[in-house]
Order: sequence, then structure tokens, then C-alpha cells
Amino acid sequence: MEESTHNDLVQRNRVEKRCTLVGIGSDIGLSVMKIATGLLGHSSAILADGIHSISDTVTDALVYAMVRLSGKGPDERYRYGRGKYETLAAFLISIILVVVALGLMIEGAQDVWSALQGRTLERPHNMALIVGIIAVVVKEGLYHYTRLKGRDTGSAALRAYAWHHRADALSTSATLLGVAGAMFLGEQWRVLDPLAAIAVSVLILVLAYRMGRPAVEELLEVSLPSDEQECIATIVTSIPGVKAFHNLRTRRNGNLRVVDMHIKVDGDLTVTRSHDITREIERQLSESLGEVMTNIHVEPYHGNNECEKGARP
Repeated sequence: MEESTHNDLVQRNRVEKRCTLVGIGSDIGLSVMKIATGLLGHSSAILADGIHSISDTVTDALVYAMVRLSGKGPDERYRYGRGKYETLAAFLISIILVVVALGLMIEGAQDVWSALQGRTLERPHNMALIVGIIAVVVKEGLYHYTRLKGRDTGSAALRAYAWHHRADALSTSATLLGVAGAMFLGEQWRVLDPLAAIAVSVLILVLAYRMGRPAVEELLEVSLPSDEQECIATIVTSIPGVKAFHNLRTRRNGNLRVVDMHIKVDGDLTVTRSHDITREIERQLSESLGEVMTNIHVEPYHGNNECEKGARP
């Protein structure tokens, strides 16, 4: 079982690194293309989006470093493995998204105010529109690809990374709307660019919250959801030989669920039989919940102690 778990960890980490390298390559390419188009095509919106893509490349490198660390598995220093590096990556990405969203919001508000004061924006070149469309298609494709891999592997880092791609696609879409408005609707409609940027920044803040909250809860070692704890209780009480259990403590460590508990068995059972019971609990928990690390303390069941009857978490 331990060998199988290790193989799953290695396979998941391989997928995580491949997805991250794809993201790094695409973001570098998009950064160069956007910045060149912004400078040559007289589009400050595309230029700003290109600078934003540079920050994406930094985020990609951060994610790649985190998934490499998380894939090393348990050792003498990290007895529970390095799964929380994935969680930390998800949290840091959410922070970056908040910073980017606030920056877009502030810049958008400044541009709206300038437009209200009579400032006229320059008409972008047609190439800016083409590059914006290419960027949206690429980023949306990366979102679906990374989200699928994150779902298949159960990787929190990849799920967060997928939403980062989606946020980039939304941000570029706002830029694209502004560029299109500036090109085809006339000078009075060029304010659509900053207005769209403000709207998208709100969406990015929502995405950051959706990513950041679970990561913070895991870093603070919040217990597993109630339905998973009920699943654990159902499995444990169904194992032959388990009379009761208590002191259930649960938490997540990346993709790993850590379960600590005390079980009560017949005091006359042999050590071998008691060990077999704990192994069966671990096996069934792994089948139902995925990767699980258990720490089960075995105690004798006396039967005349009221607090033992139907003991629960």
C-alpha cells in the first residue's frame, strides 16, 4: 500500500511539473508578443497586459518550485511529506491574484476619471486585437487542460493554477473589449477599456477568495469536512473487532488526509489481531477517501464504562 501511495505521488508530481512547464512556455511567449504589439501597435492596454503576463511567468516559476518540493515525499525532516508546499503555492497564487486585481481596479478607476475629464485615448492598431484574441484562446485552453489534470490527480496546486489561467483569460478579455471598443465604436466609447478592467478585477478577487480560503484552512489545520468525518466513523464502526472509537482528529496535508484516532477492541485480542484491524481500517479509508495517513491507538474495551458505549469523535 505504501509503495502504491508513493507511485501515485510520483505520478501526480510528474503531471504537475509538466503542466507548469507548459504554462511557463506559454506565458513567456505571450509576454513577448503582447509587449511588442503594445509598443508597435500603440496599445497601452495590450502593453499593460503584457507586463501582467510577466508576473504570470514569475507565478509559473513559483508553482514549479513548489510542486518539485512537494514531490520529494516523506523523509527524516518531513515525516508527513511535503504536501503543504502545494497548499502554500495555492495560497501565494491567491495573494498574487488579489494584488493584480487591485492594480487593475486602481488603473481602471484612474482611466475612467481621466476620460470623464475629457482625455481621449489613442486608437490601437489592428494587430492588438488579433494578439488579444490569441491570448484569450491560449489562456482558456490552458485553464481547461490544467483543471482536467488537477481533477485527475487531486492536486490543489494545479486546481489553483488552472483558475490563475482563467483569471488571465478574463483579464485579457477585458483588455480585448476595450481595444475593440476603441477601434470600432469611436472615441466616446474608449472608456469601455477601463470599465471592463474594473469589472474583471472584481471577478479575479472572487476567484482569489475561492482559492485562498481552502488553502488558509488547510494551513491552519482545519478538520476534514463533516461528510468525510462521517464516512470515517461509518467505516471504523463497521470493521469487525472495533467496539468503539474516540479522539478522532483529522486534517489535510496537500493531497494527503491525516487521520488520528483511538479505537477500543476486546482486551483479550492478540497484538497481531489488533494490528490487522488497524490495517483494515487504513485500507478501507484509503479506498473511500484517497491517500490517507493514519495514526491509530488501540485500547482495551471494558464494556462497563458508560463513556465507551458508542464513543464518537
